[in-house]
Amino acid sequence: MATWFLRRLNNHGVMQKLSMAFSGKSTTAIGRRYFVSMEVGQKLDPYSCDDDYRENIDHQNQDLDFPGGKIPLTSQMKFISEASEKRLPCYRVLNDDGSLISNSIHDQLGEEVAVNMYSAMVTLKTMDTYLYEAQRQGRISFYMTTFGEEAINIASAAALSPHDFVLPQYREAGVLLWRGFTVQECTNQCFGNKDDKGKGRQMPVHYGSNKHNVITISSPLATQISQAAGVAYSLKMDKTGACAVAYTGEGATSEGDFHAGLNFAAVLEAPVIFLCRNNGWAISTPVHEQFRSDGIVSKGLGYGIRSIRVDGNDVIAVYNAVRAARTMAISEERPILVEAMTYRVGHHSTSDDSTKYRPTNEIEYWKTARCPINLFRKHIQRNGWWSDVQESELYTHVKNQVLEAIKTAEGMEKPALTELFSDVYEKMTPNLQEQERCIRDAIHKYPKDYPTDFQA
Repeated sequence: MATWFLRRLNNHGVMQKLSMAFSGKSTTAIGRRYFVSMEVGQKLDPYSCDDDYRENIDHQNQDLDFPGGKIPLTSQMKFISEASEKRLPCYRVLNDDGSLISNSIHDQLGEEVAVNMYSAMVTLKTMDTYLYEAQRQGRISFYMTTFGEEAINIASAAALSPHDFVLPQYREAGVLLWRGFTVQECTNQCFGNKDDKGKGRQMPVHYGSNKHNVITISSPLATQISQAAGVAYSLKMDKTGACAVAYTGEGATSEGDFHAGLNFAAVLEAPVIFLCRNNGWAISTPVHEQFRSDGIVSKGLGYGIRSIRVDGNDVIAVYNAVRAARTMAISEERPILVEAMTYRVGHHSTSDDSTKYRPTNEIEYWKTARCPINLFRKHIQRNGWWSDVQESELYTHVKNQVLEAIKTAEGMEKPALTELFSDVYEKMTPNLQEQERCIRDAIHKYPKDYPTDFQA
């Protein structure tokens, strides 16, 4: 404990000297909470150990009660720096050889969980590989891969509870797979057949599952962020003991919804985790052309949100960070911002050619030297939990599983025309009835323009 002395005028105009026990709560911030210890406070409150800032208020002679709380005064004119010379650190547990960094703070994974996580990462990569090729062959219309970001998908999903609500962007197929959404269900959605949970209404990779508490992906960027604040507030009011998790890329932080969502969550003290995959590129726009701040983690301070930066290619680091974030979000009823540093190895989508705007050697480096799957395989092999024989068996099994799913999905009928209008309203409105009649007339007039198995 440390003691600070503050001076203020009492109601009679007499100067008083007040002592204040300091346990991590900064007197320079408004509405901050007490932390458990001085050490934790220094880690979470950048101003608590900022000598330069503290020096600026040492000569104060009073503080004023402005709307929002008391603020210390200073006679020195000093602007807050737009950026620190030192970048905020990135939490990491694994070395590049798969060994644990000495003195790293983490909860070690058990063999069963670690092997399951590795298998899920391989499954996700294999599914991406073959569905990407299916699009290139003209068998589906569109696809987006998660190459290079498999650790964020699987590790974060493993750290959550099935009761938590997930609001994904469009690189979170692995989160659904971990929760029990099958490869076949993913493939059905991409082919838009009659077994597609979305009834063929959405573009490929726009997954969703009411059963697994995953809100259906929306194409417009960043809409899920402000929605997550509302979902989390609802979970808080219902005392469910669960949180909401909004996934996004760093490109979406340039959208207004990101800022509105974070501010709402902070003010409402909503139990939500904002997990940003900072993969370096918003389609063809590099991060240095998107913002001047130190990535995304620094934005949390501006909204009064506890934040952490983590190595997104380190499975154990992501797992531990998200697990801790979930505990804090629920028990302390607060939003948490997690910036996962990674790299998008694949193209933005099948509509993109990333070699047009970034060097191939950069892509190759992240594809090999910093591959999260290879890194985690080294770790489980060092622990004696994995072998070359198991590796071969896994890849063979997953490959057959994905190819069979594609064959089944492709051979399935498309949804009936009526599914296009069902579930929009409890009772079909006159304008929807008119739209359905127009579509049926078009099908009958131009039958060759529609699939032969289309059920009109």
